[in-house]
Amino acid sequence: MLDHLPPDTPKHVELIDGSLIFRPPQTGFHMLVISLLTDRALGISTPPDLMVAREMTVTLGMRQRPEPDILLVKRSALTTLAGSFSPEDVHLVIEVVSDESRERDRTTKPLKYAAAGIRHFWRVEMEADGKPIVYTFELEPAVRTYVATGIHRGHLKADIGFPVDIDLDLSKFIS
Repeated sequence: MLDHLPPDTPKHVELIDGSLIFRPPQTGFHMLVISLLTDRALGISTPPDLMVAREMTVTLGMRQRPEPDILLVKRSALTTLAGSFSPEDVHLVIEVVSDESRERDRTTKPLKYAAAGIRHFWRVEMEADGKPIVYTFELEPAVRTYVATGIHRGHLKADIGFPVDIDLDLSKFIS
């Protein structure tokens, strides 16, 4: 369905439960967090067999094709890519929550990512002071649900099959 939309369709469209979801324009916070995580953090520490991807969907089923804000995927998936990643090629999904996506990013999408077997999920939100807070989760494979592995303010240090150490201070990123 997504591959057959007219060319003048807005850029970011997801398929959730068979419905087309048109994503609103990004906020400044959203853009800065995505840039921080892709340019300054994950891109630096990512093993050579993985790569950071943006603006790509993940096909979870006939009626499910979300477009996460950031993906960490197997580099080999790009050789056969037909417009969307399969869940087995995805190592980490990151969603940056906005007012319009709050329910989908907190509830709907994590349930679908876990059911598809995606091992790691991070959710980034903006606190009242404008700073990011990152909630990290790992898949419990026996029941295909996520368990919390941390809540990170100011600094994110985690292990997702390799160590990740990220300064979350957006003011340092801007200057």
